[in-house]
Amino acid sequence: MTSDTQANPLLQDWSTPFGLPPFSAISTDHYKDAFEQALTAHRAEIDAIANAQDAATFENTILALEVAGEKLTRVGTTFWVLSGAHTNPYMQGLEREFAPKVTAHMNTITSNQSLFARIDAVNAAADTLDLNAEQKQLLKRTHRSFVRAGAQLDAQNKKKLNEITERLSELGTQFSQNVLADENDYQLALTKPEDLEGLPAFLVDAAAAAAKEREADVSHVITLSRSLIEPFLTFSPHRHLREQAYKAWAARGQKGGDTDNRAIISETLRLRQERAQVLGFTDFAAFKLDNTMAKTPAAVDELLSTVWRPAVSAANSECQRLTDAARNEGQNIEIEPWDWRYYAEKVRQADYALDESEIKAYLPLDQVIAAAFDTASRLFGVTFDEQTNLDLYHPDVRAWKVSNADGQDIALFVGDYFARSSKRSGAWMTAFRGQRKHPEAQRPIILNIMNFAKAEEGKPTLLSFDDARTLFHEFGHGLQGLLSDVTYGSLSGTSVERDFVELPSQLYEHWLEADEVLAKFAKHHETGAAMPGELINKIKAAQNFNQGFATVEYLASALVDMAFHSPRYDSSTDPIAFQDKVLTDLGLPKAIKMRHQSPHFQHVFSGDGYSAGYYSYMWSEVLDADAFTAFEETGNVFDPAMAEKLKTFIYSAGGQRDGGDAYLAFRGKMPTPEGLLRQRGLIEDAA
Repeated sequence: MTSDTQANPLLQDWSTPFGLPPFSAISTDHYKDAFEQALTAHRAEIDAIANAQDAATFENTILALEVAGEKLTRVGTTFWVLSGAHTNPYMQGLEREFAPKVTAHMNTITSNQSLFARIDAVNAAADTLDLNAEQKQLLKRTHRSFVRAGAQLDAQNKKKLNEITERLSELGTQFSQNVLADENDYQLALTKPEDLEGLPAFLVDAAAAAAKEREADVSHVITLSRSLIEPFLTFSPHRHLREQAYKAWAARGQKGGDTDNRAIISETLRLRQERAQVLGFTDFAAFKLDNTMAKTPAAVDELLSTVWRPAVSAANSECQRLTDAARNEGQNIEIEPWDWRYYAEKVRQADYALDESEIKAYLPLDQVIAAAFDTASRLFGVTFDEQTNLDLYHPDVRAWKVSNADGQDIALFVGDYFARSSKRSGAWMTAFRGQRKHPEAQRPIILNIMNFAKAEEGKPTLLSFDDARTLFHEFGHGLQGLLSDVTYGSLSGTSVERDFVELPSQLYEHWLEADEVLAKFAKHHETGAAMPGELINKIKAAQNFNQGFATVEYLASALVDMAFHSPRYDSSTDPIAFQDKVLTDLGLPKAIKMRHQSPHFQHVFSGDGYSAGYYSYMWSEVLDADAFTAFEETGNVFDPAMAEKLKTFIYSAGGQRDGGDAYLAFRGKMPTPEGLLRQRGLIEDAA
């Protein structure tokens, strides 16, 4: 061990509780040296595997690759988690420097001809080897990942592909940082008492807390955090303020200047198309979907088109209701995007007598967390014990030890729930460490990261029903990491097809609305009284309210994503003009915009994760609607036998099977879109 290694906590063996990174000992200065040393160590390990004199075997090639790069994985996961959850300008600079460096490093590995020759030899002999099912899957996925990275290309095309992927890494990093900069740069100051008119107490408190967090010179601000901007658009009666807030929200990434993402989109789309063609595909969507459940763009288009038609019909009907509501108030206006949520709330209250403030009073954050935990306990036998003495990366972050039904510790769960200027927007699951059994058992450390508006000190943070659903959604992802029970780390947790990965999360949302869950945990934050049955019935009766809008808003983004990555898009075309033409051709209602305008569409342009893949939420919804029906058919949404199958084949199985095989093992048949249409209240128009 060198003196540099001894001085750098990122490179030392950690004796911390649960194997957490020693956050208080790590400074931003440690990352650069740690990355460099970890990259050097990994290169040496790869060279040893590639240049081995022994004949290639599963053990000396595939398993050796599986365990190589431990230092790099540890340094990288620590850095990348914090670069999204708790960053600063110095770390953003490191991110811009090391994102392409790490990509180049991985390109060197997949371009190593000697290494791939050994992988290819093992793969060719697969049928003659005594491999179990999980080993066969690991071999198949290792070989496929190298092929998709260009391992079979000639030297010239390998070089071209490597240059493309390194540049794409730079662009994705800059895209994300630009969106965060625009979000941090804006706040709507509510300077006059009348600016607060109509805003419920929870939103006034959250706006005050946001002003304090930003050290603003006014008492209340609305930031571009979704948990602030959406309720403001829902409740503010001041149309001019709603318009200002909405336009700022929509303009992220396209304000001009250094943070404008439009040129990044153009270059990204051009390079993705080149990447696909180098690899022998007609377009990027065909390349991306070749490795998914959907397989082809045509299959995706069929699903999205099936849902688009009834969704637009429903949205147009909804818009007429909103127009009538505005006119009833003496507002002879055409509904604009900044009006929709405000008048939808008026109609919802009129139709269902639902008051968002009344609902939130029964959904304090701690109770919703407890509900998510208790649901997991009833389904899967796991328990959660909060740990209050851990060294975590921010004072707001919390952690729970996770134990199985036998009382054995299996994981650590970390929750980071509140919005702050050092965190990118959105909600996601990630990990400091994944589960594995080889080469030694490793318990996972799984994170849920969200952006709820934090209440003022001394007051509970209250969630909307949508916020609570988001928490259950991300915890569903989290459970896939926490319950993972596989041998090899690269198959653990969420290491599944992109259009299968949303099944565990979207399915878990269903239990939020279960009568038993609401009766036990939806308790008033002041009185402790249970949510009245009448209110629960109203919530359920209204669950398909405004679904035309919600479905169209999502589908618009998914359809534009697919169009961008299809032969329809010419790289010489202005991407925003193309986006607008796609939406016009689709007949997008004027009062609805994409859920994510392209210049801040981080799912698609902050990396390749959901590029030509935003459709996957709906693909997975076809599965989740059918999967929950399996529980309902038993007459018990906590049916033990069904829960055991769900755990075995979905939540704990990782990538041991392809998604379709995993679902068939659980359900015995594949679903059709009918359940999704019924779930969204669109079935009447489906024919």
